[in-house]
Amino acid sequence: MDALTSLADGFAAAVVPANLLFALLGVTIGTAVGVLPGIGPALTVALLLPITFRLDAAPSLILFAGIYYGGMYGGSTTSILLNTPGESASIVSALEGHKMAKAGRAASALATAAIGSFVAGTIGTLGLTFLAPVVADVAIGFGPPEYVALIAVAFVTVSALLGPNLLKGAASLLLGVALGLVGIDTQTGQARLTFGSPTLLDGIDVVVVVVALFALSEAFGHLLAGTGRSTVEPVRGRAVLSRQDWRRSWPAWLRGTALGFPIGSLPAGGAEVPTFLSYSLERRLSRHRSEFGHGAIEGVAGPEAANNAAASGVLVPLLTIGLPTSATAAVILTAFQSYGLQPGPQLFTESGPLVWTLIASLYVGNVVLLVLNLPLVRVWARLLTIPAYWIYAGVLVFATLGTFAASGSVADLLLLYALGAVGLLMRMADVPVAPAVVGLILGPLAEEQLRRALAISEGDPSILLSGPVPVVLWIVVLLALLAPAVGLLRRRSRSRPGTAAR
Repeated sequence: MDALTSLADGFAAAVVPANLLFALLGVTIGTAVGVLPGIGPALTVALLLPITFRLDAAPSLILFAGIYYGGMYGGSTTSILLNTPGESASIVSALEGHKMAKAGRAASALATAAIGSFVAGTIGTLGLTFLAPVVADVAIGFGPPEYVALIAVAFVTVSALLGPNLLKGAASLLLGVALGLVGIDTQTGQARLTFGSPTLLDGIDVVVVVVALFALSEAFGHLLAGTGRSTVEPVRGRAVLSRQDWRRSWPAWLRGTALGFPIGSLPAGGAEVPTFLSYSLERRLSRHRSEFGHGAIEGVAGPEAANNAAASGVLVPLLTIGLPTSATAAVILTAFQSYGLQPGPQLFTESGPLVWTLIASLYVGNVVLLVLNLPLVRVWARLLTIPAYWIYAGVLVFATLGTFAASGSVADLLLLYALGAVGLLMRMADVPVAPAVVGLILGPLAEEQLRRALAISEGDPSILLSGPVPVVLWIVVLLALLAPAVGLLRRRSRSRPGTAAR
């Protein structure tokens, strides 16, 4: 009942005209950037971080949440019409969605994606409403040993999840930790990693790093690679579903939601795994298996529902224990910190009205997303014809102006472009940038909690294994580290000559 009462108060704040406007703006921007290939919600939130500093926390976070939800849906439009997923979680939607578009059924594919996003997003937000306070209540009992183990879980799972291999993910993570430790040590007062530069004594602004690694590196990469042209499949008719499409879609929506939300809620979750699982499940359960590979509507409905349910699930560890499990969640965590808020178990008690306003705005955003996208399908399709060099020129301008407006420092601009070049080198080496942001944010927190734990135990490291929760979490860390090695050994054993014959 407390959750319902708090949610009602949140709705009272979320339906204020100003907040409704920001929800509409966020969903519109999110859908637009989700439609454009290569421009995802993480990059967009990073670009808008410096610009929204003058806003209060509530409208800014509502705007970013709308961008997040809209971006998760917008990627499906690109997948279906262009066969180019705007987000990694939309890869599966391209398998059947583009085949439907080539067969003249693009409108039906886009309709099942939009309605499935609404159904899954609403159910997922219900799960967030009732699950998040419970998780937060449990996490309130965490002490320094539990937090050290929990952040270690975040380090190993996020670095492995967001990168092609554990080594590259760990390298990106360590770079972020190093950037986070630049400045004056709060306990000793000594400068570290500043290389004698007075500019670095206050540390490196998280917003500068996020904008550089996401926005500038992406723009630099497209500048070097050039831009190609792709054929957009036309949309014929309105985005509506026939009775048969409804009968085939709604069970897939529910099954996709059942897979997406719990997996997205895990610290090692994300949206990619449930979308692939959903596609596999729909292919196995469908009465129209022969259509798979040629444009089966279940192959769009299930993965799209899983994708958007996972987007709601990702907010559970972010809000309750402060762990980002996706690139966009890492950038939204930066947005919280820019307002002096630290997501975690204390967030619901210290900033309860803000959190419940944000959750209520997700319900509103889902409705706005559905109402906005079904009539504007043709508009989103036309966005795909914008030349890429126009888009990335705008990215560079907004990144530069936004960073300078936030700090007014030329040194921050030089640092911005230097880190943008580093981000470009990381992308060229296929090293993911998202773990660097996670390391930048969680590295100083891990150091603080580790020092507290060792101070309590007078230097005895065994305190890190005191209690069942830290032990379980360290076992998870060990399994996450060993899993890639075990998988590699299995693949090598299967590829040996004569293995298949036995």
